[in-house]
Amino acid sequence: MIIIEKKRVKDSEVSIGSLMLPDQANLLGNVHGGEVMKMMDNTAGIVARRHSRHVVVTARVDELEFHEPIHIGNLVTCCGRLTFVGKSSMEVKVVVKVEDLTKEDEPKVALTAYFTMVAIDDFGNPTIVPKLNLETDYEEEAFKEGEERYLNYKNKRKKGK
Repeated sequence: MIIIEKKRVKDSEVSIGSLMLPDQANLLGNVHGGEVMKMMDNTAGIVARRHSRHVVVTARVDELEFHEPIHIGNLVTCCGRLTFVGKSSMEVKVVVKVEDLTKEDEPKVALTAYFTMVAIDDFGNPTIVPKLNLETDYEEEAFKEGEERYLNYKNKRKKGK
């Protein structure tokens, strides 16, 4: 039996910021959703790789709904943290904040999504990842909610087959 240590949620958290440039936007100056999704996927991948120390792949992304527009010249910050860990899969919550650098306003949450990442071994197979050491009530609640999403998705897949 393999015993894998538990790791803290905060040990794999990451925040990545990027200034939005004209080549990332449409003719109206709105940043393409795909550009933001790519940033989010990279953020989730870093969190999952930090936790697992393996190559990871994206298995699922939940609904992406923009609450705030993102424009050329805005600073976009993607903040990622683990919410749930299964055997080989990890759910990462990614919150995207947008900041207009010409104003004194606080950054606004543009969108939030959950990414399911799977750790892969050297042979391309899913591999076991460390469990989470939940240290706060918030982490425990996020874990329960993530586990519920995981089980719902798993049941949905079984019904589809």
